Amino acid sequence: MKYLIVVEPTDTGFSAFSPDLPGCVATGSDRAETERQMSQAIEFHLDGLRQDGLDVPNPKSYSSYVEVSA
Repeated sequence: MKYLIVVEPTDTGFSAFSPDLPGCVATGSDRAETERQMSQAIEFHLDGLRQDGLDVPNPKSYSSYVEVSA
């Protein structure tokens, strides 16, 4: 499965979250580390859902850019 993640810069590095998995977050010192940490966080999150007998949500979020005049 592929889940959308949003990666944002912070004062100390980067943070990430997935809109399809509330509460699933990760941080890192750079983008690559943050994406690796987020991948691990998603796997851990999904394992926890399965262990609790809960459904794993299907990915449904997507990203898009819109152009506006500045």
